[in-house]
Amino acid sequence: MHVCYIDESGTSEIPGNTSHFVLAGIAVPIRHWKTLDRTIAAILQRYGLADEEFHTAWILRKYLEQSRIHNFDKMDWATRRSAVERLRNIQLLQLQKSGPSSKYRQAKKNFAHTRAYIHLALDERRALVNTVADCVSRWRSVRLFAECIDKTHFNPTLSRRTIDEQALEQIVSRFEQYLVNRTGKDRILHYGLLVHDNNETVARKLTALMRQFHERGTLWTRINRIIETPLFVNSSLTRMVQIADLCCYALRRYLENHEADLFRKVFARADRIQDTVVGVRHFTDKCACEICQAHKAKSEKALPAAAPIPPNENQP
Repeated sequence: MHVCYIDESGTSEIPGNTSHFVLAGIAVPIRHWKTLDRTIAAILQRYGLADEEFHTAWILRKYLEQSRIHNFDKMDWATRRSAVERLRNIQLLQLQKSGPSSKYRQAKKNFAHTRAYIHLALDERRALVNTVADCVSRWRSVRLFAECIDKTHFNPTLSRRTIDEQALEQIVSRFEQYLVNRTGKDRILHYGLLVHDNNETVARKLTALMRQFHERGTLWTRINRIIETPLFVNSSLTRMVQIADLCCYALRRYLENHEADLFRKVFARADRIQDTVVGVRHFTDKCACEICQAHKAKSEKALPAAAPIPPNENQP
């Protein structure tokens, strides 16, 4: 049994405020789940985040308050947190009195999302994210599936699906084929379950779409090994959805900003057949990025089979 944890990065609306929409799923064999989950928990504990959500984009933001605090790097965690919260409270009070209500609401939202991480300097937060990514890159039993859609190249009339629907169809198709191809000489059948970050605006739509896939199959394959419709969960409560978030972030930042270090670490887990990446695709026009080169895509509809069972699968 394998659980594929799914998250997204960027907006699926056209044009939206991002050039790409990325949907990524990281498939974990259930026999390794506890070991992998504990590994991530141990890393977070070292950074004072044992009970907090690992949200890559918020962790890697620059917190201006830290740059305004003298000798911030030399303070202990408790003193840092107290100093940052003091400056943030002052700013909120000022915005509440004189600033537009929209600026106050946005600042309050940003502070809430980043509050867990304010005791860590930017270099420490970058080290945290890289440590987690290094860990994920070594998970030999885990596979990454992702659809990275360049919205300037996407034509909803031709595809007959919205961006998020096409992305889900691709992830489901590749995960299904991966499960089929894992059947070895022992003839043991492998099954999978999808766990998606909860998004109330799309949960009902994606559930209905998955029911269609179960009844009629996708454009690429029938669905026999994936059970149920996606289970939607709060990412703050599920570490592996947070790892899917890391993968989404790394893929999109690479495609939009050419940030390669984090990308290469998570891309190491992309499903492959020998040297050809079959689990991750960049849906675009002519492109020389590392995803397209590794995927060797000949057409928008190419969907190679998943990789065979690698050796040493008893190791995470």
